[in-house]
Amino acid sequence: QVQLVESGGGLVQPGDSRRLSCAASGHTFGNYAIGWFRQAPGKEREIVAAIGRGSSSVIYYADSVKGRFTISRDNTRSTVNLQMNSLKSEDTAMYYCAAVPWQISPISTMKERVDYWGQGTQVTVSS
Repeated sequence: QVQLVESGGGLVQPGDSRRLSCAASGHTFGNYAIGWFRQAPGKEREIVAAIGRGSSSVIYYADSVKGRFTISRDNTRSTVNLQMNSLKSEDTAMYYCAAVPWQISPISTMKERVDYWGQGTQVTVSS
């Protein structure tokens, strides 16, 4: 069992930075790859970034955030962070972290393979 709690959302201006954190509890955290998803009103939930389990260096970014977002994992603190830079209005969404057993690939099926979701944290980018 893994519980996920996101934090760090809020209202920011275009061009600003924001760091989201996903705090996990449960002794099996190391067995899970972690993904950050987002869902805007009227749109489907989409993968933003993902990082492999344990000390894996496997990382994925959606094209829309590549070069602006950075995902990182601290297994000693059971946290996964999403550093978001150069935020745009189109980044406005509810952001969720999710735990997927073993590996992030294939990315196309990651959403369907999620075992645990957090409750989400809202990010609004507006001037």
